[in-house]
Amino acid sequence: MEEEYIKLIFGLKLKQIRTEKNLSLFGLSKLSGLSKSYLNEIENGKKYPKPDKIALLSDKLEVPYDQMVSLRLDKNLAPIGELLQSKILKEIPLELFGIKESNLIDIVANAPTKVTAFISTIIEIAHHYSFSKESFFLAAVRSFQEANNNYFEDLEQQVLKFAKAYQVDLNRFLGSKVLEEILVEEYGYVINENELSKNEALGNLRSVFVPQTKTLLLANGIDEAQRTFIFAKEIAYNYLEITDRLHTFPWIKFQRFDQVLNNFYASYFAGALIIPKEDLSSQLENFFEKERFDATHFLQMLEGFNASPESFYQRLTNILPKSFNIKNLFFLRFTHKEGSEKFFLNKELHLTHHHSPRANETNEHYCRRWVSLKGLKEISKSGKDHEFGLQVSHYPSHGTTYLVLSSATKDPFRNNQYRSISIGLLINKQLERKVNFLGDKAIPWRDVGVTCERCGIIDCEVRQAPAIVLDKEAKNKKIEKIVEELNFRFQS
Repeated sequence: MEEEYIKLIFGLKLKQIRTEKNLSLFGLSKLSGLSKSYLNEIENGKKYPKPDKIALLSDKLEVPYDQMVSLRLDKNLAPIGELLQSKILKEIPLELFGIKESNLIDIVANAPTKVTAFISTIIEIAHHYSFSKESFFLAAVRSFQEANNNYFEDLEQQVLKFAKAYQVDLNRFLGSKVLEEILVEEYGYVINENELSKNEALGNLRSVFVPQTKTLLLANGIDEAQRTFIFAKEIAYNYLEITDRLHTFPWIKFQRFDQVLNNFYASYFAGALIIPKEDLSSQLENFFEKERFDATHFLQMLEGFNASPESFYQRLTNILPKSFNIKNLFFLRFTHKEGSEKFFLNKELHLTHHHSPRANETNEHYCRRWVSLKGLKEISKSGKDHEFGLQVSHYPSHGTTYLVLSSATKDPFRNNQYRSISIGLLINKQLERKVNFLGDKAIPWRDVGVTCERCGIIDCEVRQAPAIVLDKEAKNKKIEKIVEELNFRFQS
């Protein structure tokens, strides 16, 4: 057991016993002869008393010595012990969020009952929705991204330093050969492109890194853009001197929070290297100046970088907030199997907290009017490699409107599987100042909801389920109104 944990548990127990006996700190000080400040430090987990002091407190409080020093907590404090013993507070670098661990401990020590109730609620929700440690870590990183508008200047500068040191021209199309040469010559990598294909169970993996021999195993089916991203990410791990890392792409399991965070850092570095900030910012400025939306121009911009649509859209979430002050945006990735009516939201980022949806396990039906879902349906029928869609999505229930751009593509590693990537920009004064083509009448405009169960749009032609959540809310409001009327009639 860590010393800090033992101190805090003893302090929590002492405070609980003192409170149950209706003693103030002053009263316990008079009773025991120990100073009030000393007792306060014990209760706040800052000091652990010597055995003679524990024996004194045990005698004066009439509590067995063994009970005082036991690390076993009663049911009222058990959730706090579970949180502290899980080492979650140690695994997550709280300083990323401007939080000191000592502040959290003070909060726990000063309001144990309320904090226990809160923690119990979080644990119950996590168990109810099968919220894994990996999901918790990913949510923490996503919050970290959102708190920083998904832009990290230190990583942008590291990319510039790397490009200068290795004479990589950021003004030219970056191919995988350039990065492969650096991995092999500078970092001693061995590239193997035959082994992964021998194992059918590894069909979804793009790459596996074996650190002992610096061997990078690549899947046969990856295209040039995926290959370049994998190499760029491996360079990031080496150039940024990251050792606590994941060894598969995509990831299988996170063991520590640092691995999740480092995976994000490496991915960000790779995206910034393949899609340089200055180049993309300049192209976007020219694109936004047009009075009509030019789909051909947008696709040429996307295809001008050696990157997948997902990497390109992700990079937009870095550049738009920084270079254009467009911060009210969201990023979504859906997957879909041909012939199925199910759509799975498995990646999201919200730089504003107003937008829906957020990933949930309610098994509700996402709005089929979304351009991202429409694109998935179209590409599963057309057989094309890429379906691009554009739409102004208006949420009547929220009073918000978004310009949404979406790309649907085939999943190269799964038969009859497709994915769509979308970025939505909140239409407000800032977007109107930066984007001239917002007034283009050719852009489709649709009223949308979040899920069918929560949507009040009448006679929707693609509704998948009745609005049961809204119906329940309406029923409850009707009951409330009747009760209010009865109270008014019979109050005198």
